[in-house]
Amino acid sequence: MKRENIRNIAIIAHVDHGKTTLVDELLKQSGVFRENQEVMERVMDSNDIERERGITILSKNTAVSYQNVKINIIDTPGHADFGGEVERVLKMVNGVILVVDAFEGPMPQTKFVLRKALELDLPVIVCINKIDRPEARPNDVIDEVLELFIDLNAKAEQLDCPFVFASAKNGYAVLNLEEEPENMAPLFETIINYIPAPAGEPEKPLQILISTIDYNEYVGRIGIGKVDNGTINVNQEALLVNAHDASKQKRVKISKLYEFEGLNKVEIKEATIGSIIAISGIADIHIGDTVCSVEAPLPIPFQKISEPTIGMYFIVNDSPFAGKEGKFVTSRHLRERLFKELNTDVSLRVEETDSTESFKVSGRGELHLSVLIENMRREGYEFSVSKAEVLYKKDERGKLSEPMEKAYIDVPDEFTGIIIEKLSQRKGELQTMFPTGSGYTRLEFSIPSRGLIGYRGEFLTDTKGNGIMNTVFDDYGSYKGDIQYRKQGSLIAFETGEAIAYGLYNAQERGSLFIGPGEKVYAGMVIGQNAKTEDIEVNVCKKKQLTNTRASGSDEALRLTPKNDLTLEQCLEFIDTDELLEITPKNLRIRKKILDPTLRKRAGRN
Repeated sequence: MKRENIRNIAIIAHVDHGKTTLVDELLKQSGVFRENQEVMERVMDSNDIERERGITILSKNTAVSYQNVKINIIDTPGHADFGGEVERVLKMVNGVILVVDAFEGPMPQTKFVLRKALELDLPVIVCINKIDRPEARPNDVIDEVLELFIDLNAKAEQLDCPFVFASAKNGYAVLNLEEEPENMAPLFETIINYIPAPAGEPEKPLQILISTIDYNEYVGRIGIGKVDNGTINVNQEALLVNAHDASKQKRVKISKLYEFEGLNKVEIKEATIGSIIAISGIADIHIGDTVCSVEAPLPIPFQKISEPTIGMYFIVNDSPFAGKEGKFVTSRHLRERLFKELNTDVSLRVEETDSTESFKVSGRGELHLSVLIENMRREGYEFSVSKAEVLYKKDERGKLSEPMEKAYIDVPDEFTGIIIEKLSQRKGELQTMFPTGSGYTRLEFSIPSRGLIGYRGEFLTDTKGNGIMNTVFDDYGSYKGDIQYRKQGSLIAFETGEAIAYGLYNAQERGSLFIGPGEKVYAGMVIGQNAKTEDIEVNVCKKKQLTNTRASGSDEALRLTPKNDLTLEQCLEFIDTDELLEITPKNLRIRKKILDPTLRKRAGRN
């Protein structure tokens, strides 16, 4: 049986191709908001970090109505580090809208998300967005998209997909480029006509696969999934089972049910096939679990989540300034917060170590881990992290293999030489190179994941901010040999105190500084980058001595070069294997693992 009054779709795309803006317009034009309601842009990006960075991190559910048909829409992340989110939510939908930028065309993440959709046999509507861009080339992009479908072995019926041309920013869509644009109606109609209605058997025993977990301080874990078969009611007894864990069989009671309407969850008493619902009140519910009837416990198979490729240690802060700026500083606080993150983030792994003060946290990439760090920092946590390192594997013969990435780089022609040189030093192999028009060249590399650690900042400098780099996990490959990450050493504070202009003036001749006058430092803290390869200790707390011939302030005013204020990502890229990044709600401080200079030298010799 089919439910013709429902359509379930996911919006998939490469990062920054306009998915979230498109959802904004669908919400506005379906009448979700009142006439005079103020609506901020990218309303689906609810988390502060998502709004600041302009990226979607967590998949979001919403629903709109058009001509008496309820359209459940899931906005998915476009960044490779959050690919685990995309894989899961596709199990809830009956079709996808693939959004492609009318200038950039298909990008690496477009390929990644499209492959997942085609493997699940989902019908695809291609929406070529940003056709209002002056440099838009929609006709070329159609050919590129079709080539991508062929590359991914799409079936004949998948190749025969509808194309819609849109400007989400200006709120219109058309079915051919000659049409006069009006509104989003052509896209709504294409969804209703092309995406199949959800099918299932309402009389059969209940089956709901939990594809996403939400978390709320008041009600705890909330499981989100689609009703595949049967009907679910409030206060019903059900069984929680898992296709990958035969031992899991837990009786639960359904205390509350919700459906999505616009941006809100609305409480309901019952739901049947095709509905995307949220269930609260089950403490032990996890992604991949099936909620099913007690009489016929049939778990729904669920694809394994992609394994993490990068890890770092989260350590209780033990610097001389420990506990002064954070609200949560103990190992118990750190442990609880990291394990709580596992409630909603399935691509994350947290392992206890030999020490109670340290936890190994593994994720899908530097961005994945830096978003967790930034969230914790804003919540008042204080801790240290080590340099990110890739997770190696050994095969049966004991041969070491490491995660490899595909890097797709678009740069102005004059910078191709420097990029090829730098990535070759990091064990990257150039695979293809071709002009993309308007003075740009596209380079495609196969490179070890560790070769990209700490490279993005350097890349932006080398291309004067004009380069675009996208990476996507490829596979594990044989170990490519040692890579030298950092060519410059650190400037290390010699003593604890307050940085003085006179001391900084003398130190800045050695390299670039990360601190300014008046900032508190401690012995062993990294206060800048040396211009040469070795680490140097400098005394930035040194005052100018008074003599009997002149006062300490009588020289001409000391000229200090502006300090280099590093962001969280730049700090994570900068730190070396013998350093830690101290993170507090107010400050980011790079420090040596061993603060004492004598012990540090001894460890260096060993």
